[in-house]
Amino acid sequence: MSTVLRTLRNLKRIGFKEYGHQMQYIGDTKAGTLIGVDRYGNKYFENMEEELPLRTRWVDYKEQEYDPSQLEPGWHAWISYLVDAPPTADKILQTGIRKWELPEHRPNQTLSRAAFKTYSTVRPKYSAWTPVAAPR
Repeated sequence: MSTVLRTLRNLKRIGFKEYGHQMQYIGDTKAGTLIGVDRYGNKYFENMEEELPLRTRWVDYKEQEYDPSQLEPGWHAWISYLVDAPPTADKILQTGIRKWELPEHRPNQTLSRAAFKTYSTVRPKYSAWTPVAAPR
């Protein structure tokens, strides 16, 4: 959460439309320079002057129902402060789509009905005991 003065200063910089977008999706107002856009359409920003330490980089996801697994490895390293240069400026991270990668993103299915579930064909070693009471 930001202070009222910082919110008004960012509102002046980014305008009402972007202010409404950020409050709806990010929950805070941020003003910074656009560093790059990845192949999924996510926008990456940075503001080194006014933001708090380790809160100077952020992502504006393309979709409202975002999936954090849509961050490419190079952008993930940059946003997590593992590297200083963004993938647009680093030759090693500018690999693009590799031969073994899927051309489109497959979302993470954890905690959904489509999640992987193991199936065993082996009989269980233990079975539940059901007591049988003899009549008296």
